[in-house]
Formats: sequence, structure tokens, C-alpha cells
Amino acid sequence: MSYVHPDYNTKKAFREAIKAGIQHGTYNPSGMFPTTSDGTDVIEGPHYPKPHRWHARVVVKDGIVVSAK
Repeated sequence: MSYVHPDYNTKKAFREAIKAGIQHGTYNPSGMFPTTSDGTDVIEGPHYPKPHRWHARVVVKDGIVVSAK
């Protein structure tokens, strides 16, 4: 699982930010597993140490999240 910055408390807030044109790149906080720059990825939130309450499948193009479900 990957994260995006900034940290969103809800998936709704994250999806609204994408619709508003805010660009997000995915990252893995451990650095052990690279994130994709083209294709699909799964992100979760909010960030650790808060308990994860949501996850979203995202489409990434040229390192930027273009959509989330």
C-alpha cells in the first residue's frame, strides 16, 4: 500500500482534491517497495500512526494520480 501527500482523513476529501486539480504522487513510506509511475496503485489513509480508515485504487500517469475509485 502507498500513501499520498497531503494526508487526507477521508477518501471523499482525497477524491474532491483530485477533481479540483490538485496533483498527487504516490509514495511508499518504507522505501522498500517502489510505487508505479504509470498504471494502477492502491493508497490508504490516513497515514500511520493514525488507524487506516480508507483505501482507494488509483490510476497513475507520468507519476501523477489522475483518478481514484
